[in-house]
Amino acid sequence: MHLFYTPDLKDDTYRLSEDESKHCIRVLRLTEGETLFLVDGKGLYCEAVITNAHPKACLLKVVRKQYNYGKRDYQLTIGAAPTKNIDRYEWFLEKATEIGIDTIIPLISRYSERKEIKPERLEKVMVSAMKQSIKAYLPVLNPLQTFKETIKKPTPGQRFIAHCNEGEKVLLRDAVIKGQDVLILIGPEGDFSTDEVELAVKEGFIPISLGDSRLRTETAALVACHTVNLINQ
Repeated sequence: MHLFYTPDLKDDTYRLSEDESKHCIRVLRLTEGETLFLVDGKGLYCEAVITNAHPKACLLKVVRKQYNYGKRDYQLTIGAAPTKNIDRYEWFLEKATEIGIDTIIPLISRYSERKEIKPERLEKVMVSAMKQSIKAYLPVLNPLQTFKETIKKPTPGQRFIAHCNEGEKVLLRDAVIKGQDVLILIGPEGDFSTDEVELAVKEGFIPISLGDSRLRTETAALVACHTVNLINQ
């Protein structure tokens, strides 16, 4: 299956960009009359046929549309601090997109070691993962937000904060309610501070544990993502 990301798809005819046209015709060696598939990142999944196999401006005709392809009955948002090694954060974004996530909040907290990201690069990682896993929804990558900004914003559903500090916590797998929206906060390599956890609790966040092992930031974020998806199967 050949899947292309076409975020500006509106009509029943479509022209691939020059780069995508080259990939389609020169690399994949597709020809007129052959079928390929399109997603717009907002839930539209289409079957299309090549009508003009031009290597710089490949023309397509959409023959079948499916809206809300793979839509779930809940929204999963994870606020995770970008890692010092950005490759690890990219790994999280790639795998979370494949598993299923709706929104990512790059989070800056007290012990954050990275306070800058390149959104364009991160989105390319997610687009590639979306195509690889044959999904029609591209996760939303929010701008960098401070911890205080994040906990103050009203959000629907359940709200959790994962941390390794002392104190009473529940296992995420026992706390998630199937079908409800979920927001989970994951701290940086140095974890959330005690003050941050206390502030989050005052705003209605529930402290959670992801198990007995001490996990890296990107691993914890992915475990949280997988756990919520598994509960909602």
